[in-house]
Amino acid sequence: MYKNLAATLLAALAMSAVPGVSAQTSGSSPSTPVRAAWMYVTPVTDAGWTRQHDDARLQVERALGNSVRTTHVASVAEGPDAERVLRDLARQGNQIIFTTSFGYMEPAMKVAREFPQVKFEVLTGYRQAPNIATANARYYEGRYLAGIAAGRVTKSNLAGYVVGFPIPEVLQGINAFTQGMRSVNPKAQVRVIWLNEWFNPSREREAATLLMDQGADVLAFHTGSTAVPVAAQQRGRWVIGYHSDMRRYAPDHQLLSISHLWGDYEVSRIKALQQGSWKSQNVWNGVRQGAIRVGDFGRKVPAAVQQEVLRRQQELAVGKLQPFAGPITDREGKLRVPAGQTLSDAQVLSMNWLAQGVQAPPLGK
Repeated sequence: MYKNLAATLLAALAMSAVPGVSAQTSGSSPSTPVRAAWMYVTPVTDAGWTRQHDDARLQVERALGNSVRTTHVASVAEGPDAERVLRDLARQGNQIIFTTSFGYMEPAMKVAREFPQVKFEVLTGYRQAPNIATANARYYEGRYLAGIAAGRVTKSNLAGYVVGFPIPEVLQGINAFTQGMRSVNPKAQVRVIWLNEWFNPSREREAATLLMDQGADVLAFHTGSTAVPVAAQQRGRWVIGYHSDMRRYAPDHQLLSISHLWGDYEVSRIKALQQGSWKSQNVWNGVRQGAIRVGDFGRKVPAAVQQEVLRRQQELAVGKLQPFAGPITDREGKLRVPAGQTLSDAQVLSMNWLAQGVQAPPLGK
C-alpha cells in the first residue's frame, strides 16, 4: 500500500484546493460533551510519535474542559485490527475520531462509509470524504534544520538514518536532512537502513548500532521508539530527537529535537464540530504555522550551532529558506531541481527518489 502513491497524492493536493469539499456538520448541544477518540499505532511512551498525539489529546481536555470527553486506544495494528477498533469506537458513540498513522487511512475510509454521522481526522493520509478530513505536517522542514546542525558537528562526515518505510514523507525527510547537512558540509553522506516497520525497539537499536559501527557519528531516525537516542547516548554519538524532546534518553548527546505539535489543530477541529462548522479538508502545516519546531538543544551543543539553527528556522518561517531549492541532483546523477527553482508542494508530496549523498538500498527492496 506504500507504492505508486504519486498519482493519488497529486489528486489529493488538487482536491484540497477546492473549498467546501463536504457539507458541514450540525453542532453539538452546549450541555452535551463532544465524545472524541484517538487511535494509536504504538504504546503511549514517554516520548515519540504517539506521545505527541496523546499530548494533543490532553491539550484538548485542558482547553475544552467539560465540553469534551476523550478516550484512546493504543497499539492498534494497521489493517484489519484498525478497522475493527474504528468500528467499535464509532458504535460507542464517539462523534470524532483521530487516527494517527498513515496505515489507518484505508480502514478509516471503509468505516466512515458505515458511520456517516461520525467525523474522522486522518493523521496522516491523503484521501478525503464528506466525513473524513486529513492533516499532515511538513516534517521535512525540521529535517533540513537538523541537517544543518549535523553538518556542523560531524567529524566523520557520515550520518546514520534509521527509518520505517520508504513512503514519500520519509523520503522527504531523508532528502531534506541530506540537503541541510551538505549545505554546510559538502562532503557529508547519509546512510539509511530500512526496517519496514514503525515500532520495534530492538531492531531500531540494532540498526543504530550497525550504523555507528560503520562510522556514523550523528544519528537520525523515523521510527516510533526512543531506542536510537538510547543507543547514541551509550556510544557517545550525536542524535536528532524526533517527534518530541528526547533529552532524557540522550542528555549528553541530543543535538536537537524536531517536535510535532498537534494540539492546536485538534482543539480547533473539535471546536468546529461543536459550532457546526466542521468540514472535510486537507491541511499541511509546518514551521510557519507552529506545527513543526526545532529546538531542545543538548547541553553540549555549541552555542554557535544553536544560534545558526534558530536563525535559519526563522528564515524558513518567513519563506526566506526553501529546503528543496535547486540545484538538487538525485543519487543516480539526474538533475531533479534546476538552479533557481524550488519543488512545488505537488512534487514534494509525490517524492519517490533519493538525493545525491544518500546511501541506501534500492527503493522497494
